[in-house]
Amino acid sequence: MINSKNKVNSIFFRNIINLILCIIVFFCISIKKSEALPHEWVEVPKSEYGEQLWDRKSIKRNEDGSVRVLSKFIPKTKSEITKDILYTMDINCFEKSFRDVDVSINEANSNFNDLANWQDPNGDKLILGVIGQVCRVEN
Repeated sequence: MINSKNKVNSIFFRNIINLILCIIVFFCISIKKSEALPHEWVEVPKSEYGEQLWDRKSIKRNEDGSVRVLSKFIPKTKSEITKDILYTMDINCFEKSFRDVDVSINEANSNFNDLANWQDPNGDKLILGVIGQVCRVEN
């Protein structure tokens, strides 16, 4: 009796451990997939400095009513110094202003600064293009 009871307990615990491992693997795969969601880049009219794109899938409404979006600047001439730059920007559609809450060269190095100051685009065609398109989509 004791031997068969130990065998049943052993099988039970082995099945529990296998179940836990399967759950862990499933969650790891799910997290990896959610981090690798594809972007849906939308291009704004180009300028003499390069191109600006924004990600339609990244739009989120902030608590203060502004809109957060991932944007990418592609300089006209590329070198070791001038690479594509990712901007996570908040946009105030009513005031046509923006603030860069994160600037990086890849998404893995995000460091959000929600205390960044609001800025006027000062006629920058690329920023005005992003503001105009994102605000049209959001309204």
